[in-house]
Amino acid sequence: MRKSNAAVQRCKTMSTLQKILGGKWKLEILYYIAFHDIHRFGALRRQLGEITESSLTKQLRELEADGFLIRHDYKEIPPRVEYTLSDLGGSFIDVLSYMKKWGDRHLPEQV
Repeated sequence: MRKSNAAVQRCKTMSTLQKILGGKWKLEILYYIAFHDIHRFGALRRQLGEITESSLTKQLRELEADGFLIRHDYKEIPPRVEYTLSDLGGSFIDVLSYMKKWGDRHLPEQV
């Protein structure tokens, strides 16, 4: 029995979301910026613990390029850079909140 073309086609929306948010740390980065008022690079790195500096830099740059974050460089010495959610990132807060609630309810053994 052959599958119809509609059944075989990938959902472009989910595929795009996977590409944007598929990084190992991206959801956590967005979560801490949105809900824990953590906006500076060093604070994010300490919060995430196991992430390398280069990996955090890469994830932040990708989230910025995809329109989820805004990078604020204060041009100070020592360097001070902060990240905030863009309008697009802010519109994702409800999704993050729902994911957290779902995970708390259905994944308690892993939390």
